[in-house]
Amino acid sequence: MLTIGLFIAVSAWLSKLTPAAPLVERNSVWTGMVKRGDMTREIRGAGRLVPEEIRWIPAGTDGQVERILLQPGASVRADTVILELSNPELEQSVFEAESEFKRSQSELDNLQVQLESQLIDQKSKAADMESEYTEALLQAEAEQALAREGLVSSITARVSEARADSLATRRQLEKERLEIISRASAAQVQAKEVEVAQRKGLYQLRVNQLDSLRLRAGIAGVLQQILVEVGQQVTPGTNLARVAVPDRLKAEIQVAATQARDVQVGQTAKVDTRNGVVSGTVSRIDPTVKEGLVNVDIKLAEVLPKGARPDLPVDGTIELEHLAEIIYMPRPAFGQEGSTASVFLMEEDGIHAHRVQVRFGRSSVSEIEVLEGLQPGDTVILSDISQWEEHDRIRLE
Repeated sequence: MLTIGLFIAVSAWLSKLTPAAPLVERNSVWTGMVKRGDMTREIRGAGRLVPEEIRWIPAGTDGQVERILLQPGASVRADTVILELSNPELEQSVFEAESEFKRSQSELDNLQVQLESQLIDQKSKAADMESEYTEALLQAEAEQALAREGLVSSITARVSEARADSLATRRQLEKERLEIISRASAAQVQAKEVEVAQRKGLYQLRVNQLDSLRLRAGIAGVLQQILVEVGQQVTPGTNLARVAVPDRLKAEIQVAATQARDVQVGQTAKVDTRNGVVSGTVSRIDPTVKEGLVNVDIKLAEVLPKGARPDLPVDGTIELEHLAEIIYMPRPAFGQEGSTASVFLMEEDGIHAHRVQVRFGRSSVSEIEVLEGLQPGDTVILSDISQWEEHDRIRLE
């Protein structure tokens, strides 16, 4: 009985003992110190250098790639021909449009000659009628004077007066007919000129389409891409090549959508080209989210290092805001902005660490704000602590 009682007492004593802290190799963890002071919030993203000015060269019409005259990397001027297309149907349509335009122009010329001839005839008739009227009017006036003196009969004078009145009416009709013919001629010419203009416009359109089979750079720069091969059939609007101005580059970086909400145009940024760091400012924020990332453009304010070229991989860092007199610490592997997490706080002996709950605030690339749970001067373990989640205390050796 004594043995049994002793066993129960020992068991009860052992159950009250605190489990021994697990041993952790000191070299396998890293630590950081909690500080009070100013912290600059930053976010980082990877990206590439892209030209500020890019021109895609689309096909203006259907065609087949006949010749590729230049290869990517070639320097081009605005009028440099990069590649040529062929379209036999378009060449035939140019010939037909030219024939229709010339035929319509010839018809206009003939119409103008005919109408001008008609107008001249009518002017001649009107002039003859004016002459007859004037002659009859003079004769009537003369015979009226002679009739008053009794030298001719009054009937003869009245006949001459009636003839003059008749010619006056005919004279007025000829003037009106001349006006009508003139207006009708102008209307016919105008209608024909509209037709000629339409034919000319169609012909010029076909000529421009034919000329567009020779694709030109459009800007001075460097040919970056050829997107087609010889023999390939293309449709209008298909991008065939890309030309860029290589001396004017910007950085296009991708940041997490959760962090992009704090990014604003005009914020200061730095771009690491792996051959130097260049300052810049945020110039554009893509409104769309793709695979959890947002594209941010950074306009560079300094000359790029040698070797910088389009599509060169870069890292960008954007300064969001400056926080004054806050408590902060190096960002742990498990700490997220605005979250509450447990961390191991080093004890005064420098050997043991125990678990404490910490509420985090705003974060930066390598630092995070501490709202509750730690004080300036505390040293905490920053490594992943998930393997010790069942323990509240560990021992470093």
